[in-house]
Amino acid sequence: MKKIFAVFALATLIVSCGEKKEEKKEGFEVTRTKEEPKAVEAEGVPVDLNNKGVGPIKAIAFGEVINTEMAAKGEEKFKAICTACHMADQRMIGPALAGVYDRRSPEWVMNMIMNPDGMIKEDPIAKALLKEYNNAIMLNQNLGEDEARSIAEYLRTL
Repeated sequence: MKKIFAVFALATLIVSCGEKKEEKKEGFEVTRTKEEPKAVEAEGVPVDLNNKGVGPIKAIAFGEVINTEMAAKGEEKFKAICTACHMADQRMIGPALAGVYDRRSPEWVMNMIMNPDGMIKEDPIAKALLKEYNNAIMLNQNLGEDEARSIAEYLRTL
């Protein structure tokens, strides 16, 4: 009986003193934290309301009141082609667009929408944005002036 008790005690001791093993799960784990958007000045991209950009738009005047019909068309187009890279209040592949007219002139915005290739080649702000956003080039969507104007009107609502 003493042998059985001794074997049982020894087995209990070995099991209780063994190293605890952690199970490793296959795959990976992602921990996300919400990052506040940086101030434009902190990004190193200057605010310039006088720069009209490079492209066909030389002057544009927004009305006092937002044209809701035009903005609705712009929102539809924006959701179809812009949301892959832009959100209103958060950086993505491209900058957040809420308050864009506090940082850029309406002409600059329209020229960037219609002529991103020329803007990236020649405009200093577009070049700075390209650098800030890891050389993610805004693709030319070949939009006409009316389509670009409707998107510009929608951006006023953000």
